[in-house]
Amino acid sequence: MQDEPEPSIDSSLTLRTARRSRILKLALPIIAGMSSQTIVNLVDTAMVGFLGDSALAAVGISAFVNFMAAAFIMGMAAGVQAIAARRVGEGRLSETAVPLNGGLLLALGISLPLSWIVYKSAPSIFSFLIDDPEVIRVGVPYLEVRLLGMAAIGMNFAFRGFWNAIDRSRIYLYTMLVIHVSNITISYVLIFGKLGFPELGVYGAGIGTTVAMFIGTLVYFVIASKTARKSGFLRGLPDREAFGTLLHTALPAGVQQFMFAAGMTTMFWTIAQIGTKELAAANVLTNLSLAFILPGMGFGIAGASLVGHALGRRDIADARQWGWDVARFSRNWVGMAALILAVFPDVVLGLFVHEAATLEIARWPCRIIGLGMGFEAYGMVLLNAHLGAGASRFVMKVSVAFQWLLFLPLAYLIGPVLGAGLTEIWLLNVFFRLCQMGIFVKSWRADRWTRIRV
Repeated sequence: MQDEPEPSIDSSLTLRTARRSRILKLALPIIAGMSSQTIVNLVDTAMVGFLGDSALAAVGISAFVNFMAAAFIMGMAAGVQAIAARRVGEGRLSETAVPLNGGLLLALGISLPLSWIVYKSAPSIFSFLIDDPEVIRVGVPYLEVRLLGMAAIGMNFAFRGFWNAIDRSRIYLYTMLVIHVSNITISYVLIFGKLGFPELGVYGAGIGTTVAMFIGTLVYFVIASKTARKSGFLRGLPDREAFGTLLHTALPAGVQQFMFAAGMTTMFWTIAQIGTKELAAANVLTNLSLAFILPGMGFGIAGASLVGHALGRRDIADARQWGWDVARFSRNWVGMAALILAVFPDVVLGLFVHEAATLEIARWPCRIIGLGMGFEAYGMVLLNAHLGAGASRFVMKVSVAFQWLLFLPLAYLIGPVLGAGLTEIWLLNVFFRLCQMGIFVKSWRADRWTRIRV
């Protein structure tokens, strides 16, 4: 038998170009949507920054407490996306929205009682995390009004997983733009008392965000009712086995998100022991980090869908290759963009920090973020690729171990105990994130994730 001819250079280039185009077609709307979220966070931070360090610190703590409370239902996105993407690969297109129906029901069932419990506990939570009375006075009402939007957050994440799984990420982008325009407009009017409304300050920012989330949920329902009925939207719930699969996939992702958010809140508490200026700087740095890592997360979410589609076709080699291709793409894009933080930290920080002492504290952590962001984006893609394969328990174990068993104890030791500052804590954070990346690289080269049934 004659040997098959080696692929030509032209055919290899054509294949790589086609794969890059596939990645960009799916990822760019996701990246645009997630980047728009970051822009809104930065706009909110810039507006709140005019209210002083106490306002910045209050919003920073509240954001992560709210994130921690909503983390379990955020796991619905990973569960819905993994199952729906697998159904696309299997050709079962009439069933792709069934996991979405289950995700919406679970989001409501979890969020309503949980948001009420955390709402009633908001004063105690703030008093535990920080002893600055001004931060507590400003932060508690802001947190309470943000918690009212938890159900909308959960349902929006379930919709996001569905749209991305079926290659309709543009719907996610369009809806996010509606949410963010609403958020910026309402928040601006209520923070500064425009158009005859009272000047509500930080509380007005919280109202704007919550109202915008519910507007987004309404938009998602309208679009899904018109475009996803043939896929099973609101036409039945998953059976017992499918519900079990959804929970098996979504709950570990939710636990991982919860522990990450709790860990970030603990980090903010640790930094608060050092000083309010450090806490205000950390809030700005965190938003800047999200501004650059969220595109990497967008690539990761796209990679999760591509991996799920390939596994649905039972093409393990293609699934593995999608992980590597998207990870390299993400590293190059995010790494180059983030260099601005390392080269021009004062220019970027000056948009949000208006006190010289706080700017001095934030300068070197900003440089550290810029230098390490490309590698962190590489690890973020492989984390999401594991989620797309259904390996959410593995992701949970790795993430929780690095954050809670290694980073947080050492951050408290070198910070409040040994007297180190924000720069040392941020350097430690980046180091452990890179170590976590190494674990995901090693796992993706192995075969365990290829045997998971979804």
